[in-house]
Amino acid sequence: AMAEAAGDAGLGPGAAQEGAELSAVIGATVPTGFEQTAAEEVQEKLGSASRISRDRGKIYFAVPARSLPQVHRLRSVDNLFVVVEEFKDYQFKENKEDALKDLEDLVKKLPWTDPLKVWELNNSLKKKKTKRKKHNLQSPASKEKLTDGGEEGGADQKDTNDQEDCAQNVAGVEPTGSQDTEKPRGVAPQNGGEEEEEDNEQLDARDEAQASSGSGTKAGDGQTAEGEAKVLKFRVTCNRAGDKHSFTSNEAARDFGGAVQEHFQWKADMTNFDVEVLLNIHNNEVVVGIALTEESLHRRNITHFGPTTLRSTLAYGMLRLCDPQPTDIIVDPMCGTGAIPIEGAAEWPCCYHIAGDNNPQAVKRAANNICSLLRKNESKDSSTALGVPLDIIQWDICNLPLRTGSVDIVVTDMPFGKRIGSKKKNWDLYPACLMEMGRICTPGTGRAVLLTQDKKCFAKALSRVGHIWRRAQTVWVNVGGLHAAVYLLRRTWETAEERRSFW
Repeated sequence: AMAEAAGDAGLGPGAAQEGAELSAVIGATVPTGFEQTAAEEVQEKLGSASRISRDRGKIYFAVPARSLPQVHRLRSVDNLFVVVEEFKDYQFKENKEDALKDLEDLVKKLPWTDPLKVWELNNSLKKKKTKRKKHNLQSPASKEKLTDGGEEGGADQKDTNDQEDCAQNVAGVEPTGSQDTEKPRGVAPQNGGEEEEEDNEQLDARDEAQASSGSGTKAGDGQTAEGEAKVLKFRVTCNRAGDKHSFTSNEAARDFGGAVQEHFQWKADMTNFDVEVLLNIHNNEVVVGIALTEESLHRRNITHFGPTTLRSTLAYGMLRLCDPQPTDIIVDPMCGTGAIPIEGAAEWPCCYHIAGDNNPQAVKRAANNICSLLRKNESKDSSTALGVPLDIIQWDICNLPLRTGSVDIVVTDMPFGKRIGSKKKNWDLYPACLMEMGRICTPGTGRAVLLTQDKKCFAKALSRVGHIWRRAQTVWVNVGGLHAAVYLLRRTWETAEERRSFW
């Protein structure tokens, strides 16, 4: 039913002010595997039912436009967009030219009016956030990297879109030459034996050269030469998945973008754009949208990043899996830069969060992140500046200074053995960790949510501690391009053997 809601309203100008309610279908990208968690959060906080997309990592829900501020406060979503129109079963022509021509012709038929009003409203909300300016100082290249990269830093940075090879080739900056001359980084060998090929391109705005040849101005110039109203700058980002398409995402973005340019008389600009039009093609599903977030929401809270900082949205999903109750004591024994406990303290302030790590550098970064959070709370309302129910300690994961059975929940991101530690070390570390987590957790009610990419090693370790931990659920996720798993474990009633005689 929600697909029909998209663009149905067709309100005339000013109708919104006359009491007719402007509504929107919002699309949100979420960490793959946590679509259901995100849907539950939307239901709980906005009262809207969500539809989970067949294209993993996305959910759609309808809300009145006045709920936009609450939409931006969702903890489980990475990026938001307003749906212009959605096609459940779009018939692509076999011939490449015909298929692309159809996409071009589509632009004139789409119900743009309401989604653009929603986009404007969203912009006016964003302007209220004065800190925006600081973010925009980042170079577009580094911004790109952070938007889709699950973790910052490290040489093996990958885009996190579920098994996607996302070529973020920001073409169009150099309008000369065809967009196919350079092979964008990370593109899958086209039709190279993969049953499903995927790619993601930004528009090569057919001929940015043509668009800007008349004026010698560059991006950033507000007024056009004639001094009329500001011409909006835009780009089209196309994500394409499936092996039945005769065209690449780059070609789709280029031709669709050309038509958008003609239709609205906007100017193409790859790096300094006002509007980002999204063209998502997943087999025969086509969704056209307009981006509402310029920088992924998962980068909140964390100011000091480590080599494997976890996305806040993934941290939220993990915490939600273990259903924290007021007064629960939640421990992250390998907290790194503190993404999980910081997210936990912000969203579950009635619990007590304890974070620790054996690496002094990590503990320092986590402490800095907590200080930033405290400063942010102070600046909001200095009269009632609250602390956060969170402490950080340097400790040894295998000898935690916590009493047996004193903890309700353990949530942690275990070392993958790639950037930190090694697979070999994990064979000793994992069983020892699971034993110690079992010792500190309350028998019968304790639970643990653990993320790891070293699944073989984890399964072996779990089989060794089967008497104290039972696996209740497994969620497959994508972390920085790595296929990982989140395990929900439940503590059995079995008493854990005491570590030391004096406990």
